[in-house]
Amino acid sequence: MAKTGNSGKTILVERDGPVATVILNRPEKLNALTKDMWRRLGQVFADLDRDGDLRCVVLRGAGDEAMGVGADISEFEDVRANSKQAAEYGALVHGSLKAIRRCRHPVIALIKGLCVGGALELALVCDLRVCGESSRFGVPVNRLGLVMAYPEIEQLVALVGPAAALEILYEARLFGADEAKDMGLVNRVVADTLVEASVAETAELIRAGAPLVNRWHKKFVYRVQGGARTPEPLSPEEEAEGFACFDTEDFREGRRAFLAKETPAFKGK
Repeated sequence: MAKTGNSGKTILVERDGPVATVILNRPEKLNALTKDMWRRLGQVFADLDRDGDLRCVVLRGAGDEAMGVGADISEFEDVRANSKQAAEYGALVHGSLKAIRRCRHPVIALIKGLCVGGALELALVCDLRVCGESSRFGVPVNRLGLVMAYPEIEQLVALVGPAAALEILYEARLFGADEAKDMGLVNRVVADTLVEASVAETAELIRAGAPLVNRWHKKFVYRVQGGARTPEPLSPEEEAEGFACFDTEDFREGRRAFLAKETPAFKGK
């Protein structure tokens, strides 16, 4: 697996063929997110979105103790001390969250240990979430006198619904993997020792599919998802896009391979 950047970076990108892994790399601080990390995350996912050879992206924290514990509160006095600074900080956070959600490739959150606050917000904008059985989740911001802003609220409500979202926010408690699964917050709970293997298996299943189709499905699902709002009716151009796959090389290859009982060699064209 190739690694870009050096070990001193707080955001690492590793590449294993058509699968990229983005790592929050502050294990000594349980991967607490700094302002610079938020900025770098947006840049990284914008770069990955432009990479036509990618098939899947995995987002995780370094080590086994935490995907992350949220924002690094120790820097708030300098970067988030008042509403003006907070608005600037929030715009940066929301830009990075949008970059992850808008990344055309499937994105999987690999969750081990704590997934709290900002780390949970990152997981919310991933397409799939796989966690270990001892993982714990929560958004304890009301203990700090902080609110979860509209963009993050929208993602939380879209996944778990308003009642569960308010339970998470009102109670501000940490809850376990099974409860997260029951809420619909995560897709799969596995033994702690099997999280990486489970995510690798999912990434391989995604990689084996036609990449253009996976990108279309991602686009279509989020387009029709109501979330907290009712989506606008589809335009004729959007409806027509549902049939564009029939003009691709991958469709012709998939049809050929199916009839020949062979494994298709998709090229993303």
